Amino acid sequence: MNSTAPDLQRQAVDWLQVIKNRLGTVLLTFILTFAVAAIITYVMPRKYRGRVEMKIERKPERIQIAESPLGHDPMAASEIYVKTEFETITKAETLYPVVEQFDLTKRWNLTSRLDTLHKLVGNLDPMAAVRSDFVIIEYYDEDPKLAADIANAVADSYMKKRVEKAAEQQASALASVDKQIKVLEAQAVDARAKMLELQKDGGIIDPTAGMMAARAPGATVENGGTVTNVFRENELYKLNTEIIGYREDLNTLSKLSGDQLVERASALKVENQTIAVLYPEFLKLKSDREDLVASGRGRLHPTVLGVDAKLTSLQSQIMYEAQQHVEGLKNKLTAAESRYKELEKLHETTKQDAIDKQGASLNYLTARRDLEHTEALLQTLKQQYFTTSINETIEKAPATIWQRAEVESAPAKPRIALNLALGGLVGLMFGLGLAFALEFMDTTVKSIDDVERFLGIQVLAVVPKGVGILHHSNGLTPDMEAYRILRTNLEFNRKNPNANCLTVVSGSAGEGKSTTICNLAYVCAQAGYNVLLIDADLRRPRQHTLFNTTNSVGLSTYLASDVPLQEVVLQTAISGLYFLPSGPSPADSAGLLNSQRMADLIADVKARFDLVLIDSPPILGVSDASVLAHEADGTLIVLQHRKLPRQMLFRVKQAVEAVGGNVIGAVLNNVDARSDVSYHYYTSYYSYYSPNSTADPNLKSRGRKRKASVPASEVAVTQPPKVMHAITGSLSKAPASKPKTPVETDLF
Repeated sequence: MNSTAPDLQRQAVDWLQVIKNRLGTVLLTFILTFAVAAIITYVMPRKYRGRVEMKIERKPERIQIAESPLGHDPMAASEIYVKTEFETITKAETLYPVVEQFDLTKRWNLTSRLDTLHKLVGNLDPMAAVRSDFVIIEYYDEDPKLAADIANAVADSYMKKRVEKAAEQQASALASVDKQIKVLEAQAVDARAKMLELQKDGGIIDPTAGMMAARAPGATVENGGTVTNVFRENELYKLNTEIIGYREDLNTLSKLSGDQLVERASALKVENQTIAVLYPEFLKLKSDREDLVASGRGRLHPTVLGVDAKLTSLQSQIMYEAQQHVEGLKNKLTAAESRYKELEKLHETTKQDAIDKQGASLNYLTARRDLEHTEALLQTLKQQYFTTSINETIEKAPATIWQRAEVESAPAKPRIALNLALGGLVGLMFGLGLAFALEFMDTTVKSIDDVERFLGIQVLAVVPKGVGILHHSNGLTPDMEAYRILRTNLEFNRKNPNANCLTVVSGSAGEGKSTTICNLAYVCAQAGYNVLLIDADLRRPRQHTLFNTTNSVGLSTYLASDVPLQEVVLQTAISGLYFLPSGPSPADSAGLLNSQRMADLIADVKARFDLVLIDSPPILGVSDASVLAHEADGTLIVLQHRKLPRQMLFRVKQAVEAVGGNVIGAVLNNVDARSDVSYHYYTSYYSYYSPNSTADPNLKSRGRKRKASVPASEVAVTQPPKVMHAITGSLSKAPASKPKTPVETDLF
């Protein structure tokens, strides 16, 4: 559970960020949907309402043969009953009389009665209350009086149709019950005749006819008495049980000695009180004798002898009574055995006769029960028939109208506030859905993770949106930090000390490639490096416009002729920064760039300058950039935030690697820091610049474009080509051979 809250928090932040990124889409969709809802609401016709409130009466419409616990139709007590009645309001049989009453087909100029019915149903809005029998009928029409009249007419038509249907059903049910009564009467006559015939054939005397149905099924009527075979079998069972008990008692007593018989005399089941009186006295004398012996008196002591004499006398009496009990048990056993034999003999004698009489009795009782059941059902049907007939004479309304429709003064439709609220809600939901759908389908680079995950290269710098040309700015600007970070990452990612030639490519035009390499050259020159910026975009050169200089001679001039390098390289007003323009556009730019003279040029300038930066054209459009990527020591890819799909950017990397180029990293350019909270960490250097710094006072916040705050004449511009001969000596000194400073040692 500890990890659930952070995950939810991150998801919420991501969702909010998507909404923030697509806020324009959300707002536009919301406004359009809200406007459509407003327009539709405005053009909708104004309709008035006729409202009727009535209560459905739960009236059973069929006869119940067997009474239910509620005493009426169980369907009428359920919610299905009211729902069914509610649905009948919109049925054709209820509404066609209304159509006929107001001649709506002609009033509405419709061609058929069915079309009229559909329009009537479309304007009708019945509602059933939850857990209640109340039903509300609402009808909307542009005529307020017609709306009220039709609503009342629908309610009256429903009640009338329900009365008619109920009368038809009751009449049909009464006719069916009357037919069943006649059938049952005939069955009762046949059942009575059959019962009397069975009673006569079986010789059955039934003085208690009312109790006959309650007699046991196995009972027989014998000589008008109530003695049955069942009773005789029960008596035999009891006698057998007594005989077994007598035998067990005699067997137990026969195994006892005289003394044991005396000791168990109190446990014998005798009806003689002598043993009950003598045995406790016997036990007391026996205890007294033991006390006398224990006190030291011998067996021949007169007192002990007196007690022994009494004990002998009592023992004799108890033995006599016990023997009498045994004799009594023998007599009872003999009598029980004799009675059992006699009763068994009598039972065998009358068994067959009892079986015959039992069958006749069962047939008789079955016939009697059939007659009683038929008569009971007949009585129920007659009672229900007459009760229903009487109730039909009492008129009962199928529904109670508690409020009839009246003419309203204000229209009920359209509901302006509700429509606008729903339109705004739907617009907001649709806008949010569209925003998330667009974000999901957007395959452009959105974050640093996208670059590193899909391209497999490191992002060396993140350049905020709106960064302009740094050397056009006056004083310190926070925008320089992004390129200083890029410069530092390039220094520490250098694998070969002599790899000081870098080309910058992009997938398409307009991704900020030229601005990035110009600003990188500027911050590297500020760090004390001798930097040469070569504009190798011979098709659409732009660097000369950034340095506000001419492009009459340059790289194409040098490659196509024998012009010395000193004649085409310009020294800018920025200390340590040199610029080689592209020159006039040639017919075959790829052929010039792929020439040996170009390779010799790169080798020459690498020896003369600490850092060589080459601005190349887009790599996916032409082959020029592939040639330069092959000749340079490393290639830096500039990616504009949220512009090109990831697959196209992957092709940019493949194009560089296909010609043997070395991709050293990427620059994520033109990033709107508001589009991802993670970018705040990469642009947080803005907060280190106070308002009192020497930065351009026009810089209010990051993400806004900078403008030059000094006249064009004071901007750091390059020297015109005609004075470049003054730096000829500087280029001919072969700076690579002179000792480098520690800073120069860390460069490419």
